[in-house]
Amino acid sequence: MQVTLTVNGQERSAEVEPRLLLVHLIRDDFALKAANVGCDTSSCGACTVLLDGESVKSCTVLAVQADGSSVQTAEGLAPEGQLHPVAAAFRQEHGLQCGFCTPGMVMASVGLLKTNPNPTEQEVREGLEGNFCRCTGYHNIVQAVLTAAKAGVDSPSVSALHPGVQA
Repeated sequence: MQVTLTVNGQERSAEVEPRLLLVHLIRDDFALKAANVGCDTSSCGACTVLLDGESVKSCTVLAVQADGSSVQTAEGLAPEGQLHPVAAAFRQEHGLQCGFCTPGMVMASVGLLKTNPNPTEQEVREGLEGNFCRCTGYHNIVQAVLTAAKAGVDSPSVSALHPGVQA
């Protein structure tokens, strides 16, 4: 089947089998490697992307289901190599260690902050519940999301975190 998606702002098409998962289309056909395959059972969240602006685990979506949709991966958050404010907050707050879960955590955090730009610590913890990290213990990840929220990720300027980066 032919599918056409807008991936990180660019229209992309591919011929896919009906059973192909979106994560495999993104990684294998489009060569975008940030969405990691951690479990293939929707348990870990390492494959999280934004699908039409909503945070989803791309291992739970068939590529054909995403036909005509807009997909944003972690690579799409950083045009021209600059860090997105949420990624900058992860760096600032030491919210990563091995980095395997980081793209999924960042995408889930971006999705959370779109729906709740000023979350409490508890709301961040609940919002990231489906994303697992085996290294950090979550404290610094939660702090990173709160730092990004304080910087006003949805505001036009987030210079408090990373000068020159637009949300």
